[in-house]
Parts: sequence; C-alpha cells; structure tokens
Amino acid sequence: QVQLVESGGGFVQAGGSLRLSCAASGNIFRTNIMGWYRQAPGKQRELVASISSGGGTNYADSAKGRFTISRDNAKNTVYLQMNSLKPEDTAVYYCYYYVVGRSPYWGQGTQVTVSS
Repeated sequence: QVQLVESGGGFVQAGGSLRLSCAASGNIFRTNIMGWYRQAPGKQRELVASISSGGGTNYADSAKGRFTISRDNAKNTVYLQMNSLKPEDTAVYYCYYYVVGRSPYWGQGTQVTVSS
C-alpha cells in the first residue's frame, strides 16, 4: 500500500505562483512515476505534469513554460512549481503515484483557485 499526502493549494491572483508538494509513503517501488492530474468543474480530468524516478518529465501543453515538476527520490516527494497562473488553471489537483503494471494511487486532492 502507498499513501500520498499533498499540500500547497490555495487562492492566488492571476500571474501569481503556488508550489504543490506530494509525499509518498508505504511500499514504494524504486521505479515509478509521480505527478498531478487536475479536474475543473464540467471538464474531464487531465494530466498536468509527471516525472519518473529517473527524472524524465512530461507536461501538458498548457503547462509548458509555466510549470516545473521535480522530485526528491530520497524523500519520495514530488513538487510542482506553478508560475504565471491563469484562471483556467483553477481545479482540484490530484497527486498520483504509478508503477507500470499496477493500479495507481491518488492523493486526497488540493484546490487551486486563480482569480481574474
């Protein structure tokens, strides 16, 4: 079993920044992928960014150039630095942990609200 605890969401004006954190604990496999999906009201859940244990990253087109994902493997923690936030970034952000061939684990979600 894996537990994910995420934090860092909040309220911010357009153009501002937030940093999300997600710490994994439990039966952690060395080779894994972690990142965030987000879901806004009336919209489908979408991948925001991900990072493998080897450091490879993937970003949604909307996040490229504004968001940076990183991780500390020793702490089993992943970070999402979000800059130049836009109202359309408003959503619940869910941290996930994934090992190929296994079901993913999800954090509790953290609300990010960006005002105009």
